[in-house]
Amino acid sequence: VQLQAFGGGLVQVGGSLRLSCAASGRTFASYSMAWFRQAPGKEREFVSGRRWTSTTNYADSVKGRFTISINNAKNTVYLQMNSLKPEDTAVYYCAAGKGIASTVTYQSAYDYWGQGTLVTVSS
Repeated sequence: VQLQAFGGGLVQVGGSLRLSCAASGRTFASYSMAWFRQAPGKEREFVSGRRWTSTTNYADSVKGRFTISINNAKNTVYLQMNSLKPEDTAVYYCAAGKGIASTVTYQSAYDYWGQGTLVTVSS
């Protein structure tokens, strides 16, 4: 099983980016997919999660600005990030957890992780 995250980059405050996470190696219909992030000097934190077929969940800090979505045909999860703030600067990781709810926010529940992609928001 492999998760490959990409789409990070440098963006100005108020700008937008879309992260992608391509999943391969199995069918992820029974999985929850999530995005976490780790800012410099801070612990990794939950950003957003989605069951492959339905429910979504967001950290309070990104509600209304970020949207998680899934393209089933491409086995790819996206994180659309709008109205970016300097505090969104972090390395973003995608993760997959079998049989868990999208509301699960702790890292140990997720079985597979992609490499990080760096998002830098400049002011």
